[in-house]
Amino acid sequence: MVSCKTLFLVATTLVGVKSAPQLRRRELSFNYNDEKVRGVNLGGWFVLEPWITPSLFSNTGRDDIVDEYTYTEKLGKGEALARLTNHWNTFITEDDFAEIAKVGLNHVRIPIGYWAVAPRDEDPYVQGQLDVLDKAIQWARTSKLKVMLDLHGAPGSQNGFDNSGKRGDINWISGGNAPHTLLAIQNLADRYAKETDVVSAIELLNEPANWGNDMGAVKKFNYDGWGNIRSVNPDTAVVFSDAFLDVQDYWNGFMAPGSGINNVIIDTHIYQIFSDGEVGRTPCEHVQNACEKGPKLAGVDKWVIVGEWTGASSDCAKWLNGFGRGSRYDQTFGNENYHGSCAGKYEGTVAGLSAVDKMNLEYYVEAQLDAYEQGGGWVFWTWKTESAPEWNLRDLIREGLFPQPLTSRKHPGQCQSACQIPGN
Repeated sequence: MVSCKTLFLVATTLVGVKSAPQLRRRELSFNYNDEKVRGVNLGGWFVLEPWITPSLFSNTGRDDIVDEYTYTEKLGKGEALARLTNHWNTFITEDDFAEIAKVGLNHVRIPIGYWAVAPRDEDPYVQGQLDVLDKAIQWARTSKLKVMLDLHGAPGSQNGFDNSGKRGDINWISGGNAPHTLLAIQNLADRYAKETDVVSAIELLNEPANWGNDMGAVKKFNYDGWGNIRSVNPDTAVVFSDAFLDVQDYWNGFMAPGSGINNVIIDTHIYQIFSDGEVGRTPCEHVQNACEKGPKLAGVDKWVIVGEWTGASSDCAKWLNGFGRGSRYDQTFGNENYHGSCAGKYEGTVAGLSAVDKMNLEYYVEAQLDAYEQGGGWVFWTWKTESAPEWNLRDLIREGLFPQPLTSRKHPGQCQSACQIPGN
């Protein structure tokens, strides 16, 4: 069997990868061995998602704008830049960073698209995000927060989701797309090489789909990306996605400690809403399923975080499944079963959720916190939304539905006992 170290040495000779650095003891700015990551994603800020900011899409007056690619393509660069510049400067501000720190969080995960750091002439995307991201790094420093930079979109789309920048086909492992993604990683690492007191981690690529990409190529990309970051930035953790595969059964042994690779985090995303069966679970079944993840996380041979999760137990949020699409929960997505009404969950506020929904969410959130801290910690998706209340961490905290302090529990021991949720 070829060792991981051998694979890395081979990978670092490939196009777009600098020569391997001399390995030395790494001094990270966050102790991922002994401290828990407790963070939040700043979703919808530098990479558009229609369900997070539906007003940006409904205000275009068009039904063919479904992602950031078509947003910039259909509006044109001038109009798109004007609208997005306003969005970048107003959706998340320094006050948000201060509030994030105040509620006890220690990380922000910031999604960014390749087009911000390595634009291509043939793409319609517009630039200007990095000037605001530079400010965000300073805001994080002031608030004593750590930043995980997350390359969320790759050329050709790594998953076909709108959150990759372009909804539709998966064409990432073709042509020069993967090498260009490595260039984006290199540029990101270069730009923030002197900000390691704040930028504690860089994620190579969000959610590459195992069903649409050759996993051998994905693994090679992870080695290459690690080498690119290490060549300029030895004091930053490198994060790679689980590609929707089991973090223990599939990934144990890959880029593991002692293989010549160091300071690697695997990022797993845990949702229970993207299939008919999942949205059909009872509140107790959602809690039980969350609790079952804890021992799995504890058995991973490298640092592991749950980099995305939610308080939602349905897919009711407006356009969560894509612009113009419905929900599995109320059968408007075209699935076989009706599970309930999306009233109050489709659009609205946290305060406007029903008493039953609030109660179920509160139990579900606490069970997930207990489970995910059996690994290296968690990063909630997301800090702020316009109309998806169960995903809006800022308002969940403000309304008392998310623990304060983060380690407190109104419903302790859910993963060690039978279901505690009244009526379930």
